[in-house]
Amino acid sequence: MIAKGRNMQKSKPYTVDLNRVDGDGKVNCPKCGVEISPDDTSENAYTILEPIVKGDSLEKIILQCNKCGSRISLTGFQQANSKKNAQN
Repeated sequence: MIAKGRNMQKSKPYTVDLNRVDGDGKVNCPKCGVEISPDDTSENAYTILEPIVKGDSLEKIILQCNKCGSRISLTGFQQANSKKNAQN
């Protein structure tokens, strides 16, 4: 038997492009607004489901919001890293 809970419900997948985010990479869940921060290693707000790497580059990270269960694809790592390296 499959348990049915709030986090088990199917949710619309969201994509967040880090190139469109100002600051230090903090984003909010598009559905419920909970803050998702790269500095939060506790996984209280979100769970990393799958990092997707092509070659030597991180293409995207798929994560799940622990509050509402939404799946979020974070993209734009290559361009974000290029911008960061250009500033240094």
